[in-house]
Amino acid sequence: MTTKNIHEAILADVKELSENSAEFVIRPLYYGYGNTLGNSLRRVLLSSVKGAAITAFSIEGTTHEFTAISGVREDVVDIMLNLKNIRFKVHTDAPVELELSMKGSDQSEKDGDKRVVAGDIKLPAEVEIANPNQTICHIDDPKYVLKMHLVVESGRGYLTIDQASESRLHSDMIAIDAVFTPVLRVRYKVENTRVGQDTNLQQLTLTVDTDGTITPREAFTEAAAILVNQYTALAEGKVMERVPAPGSRSDDDDSGLMMPIEDLELSARTANALLNNDIKTVRDLVVLSENDLKDLKGFGQKALDEVKEKLTELNF
Repeated sequence: MTTKNIHEAILADVKELSENSAEFVIRPLYYGYGNTLGNSLRRVLLSSVKGAAITAFSIEGTTHEFTAISGVREDVVDIMLNLKNIRFKVHTDAPVELELSMKGSDQSEKDGDKRVVAGDIKLPAEVEIANPNQTICHIDDPKYVLKMHLVVESGRGYLTIDQASESRLHSDMIAIDAVFTPVLRVRYKVENTRVGQDTNLQQLTLTVDTDGTITPREAFTEAAAILVNQYTALAEGKVMERVPAPGSRSDDDDSGLMMPIEDLELSARTANALLNNDIKTVRDLVVLSENDLKDLKGFGQKALDEVKEKLTELNF
């Protein structure tokens, strides 16, 4: 069989691998579209999904990043690197200023140093932290009080330190280059697949890992929506005829399509003929024409009549 139309893709399966990781299976795809969609979605997921990050900070008693702090184990550069690893979820587009105040302690830590973590930051209602156990620094002087001010902004992609410096809310703060994207890693795999006798099709498997501020499903749908908006703007209003994917139904009623052939209660001979031709579900079956069915190996007129009767009974 030859494919005459570029049909629509179907998100056939979503498998949650963990709380922050999921696998998306898209099939069947017009040949070559596995890499076309996979590469486009991967690039947008890694570069354009909205997130939040610290863009500037200040520590009382310091004026620049190349400073050692008396009373803190880490220097300002080390603290800056730790701040960049804090994952924020911000429910506003405006910059948010946060505060942290922490005093050292003799007894709280095994080595005598007070560990300061992201969860110690005072948060307003519109800000959440996905990794509150992220270390910021260690206070090694029980009398020292660490006082910090942070600016968190939402954005997309990457903000260079020069851009962060130019847009600082407060000139006395130290700017940080910020990675806004909440997507940590995207992998994709393209495989050949078939629907009935149509073997010139592909399947795309996309694995998305996020930082916990957004679910993989939310990231996936946002990336797809971004691509749709970009291409719609270039299409100059032209709309292609919607062609359902092989094995799908135009009325969007997928009820029963994934039913195994064995559950149709066909005769053993007819069921085996279908299975031997790699037709395993109702979806694989309904996409075939009468001529396609007649061409199947070991499938005669009697089997065809039995299948037609069963599909009619099931309203297919």
